[in-house]
Amino acid sequence: MDLKKLSASELLIELEKLNCDLAVPWEIENEKLTKTFKFKNFMQAFAFMTQSALYAEKKNHHPEWFNIYNKVVIQLTTHDVAGISFKDFDLAEKMESFIPHL
Repeated sequence: MDLKKLSASELLIELEKLNCDLAVPWEIENEKLTKTFKFKNFMQAFAFMTQSALYAEKKNHHPEWFNIYNKVVIQLTTHDVAGISFKDFDLAEKMESFIPHL
């Protein structure tokens, strides 16, 4: 995976691809790829965070996140390039696959 800070045009292209089928889109906020996930309860939120943590550790790319009850706020950035990289979009896409579809 190419580890470089994405340009503004690359960011827009990747954001559009990531969000194309999502009801709640990811956004760029404070120069970070950001989304708030809301689950039915704490157990679903915790299961999502557990799956995400295992993948993040495997990829050595860790999210900035905050959890309270059924809500998980995520911000992704690649500190090694001081901005958003393809690694952030990869992690965001994988996180979307962990959402329970009930």
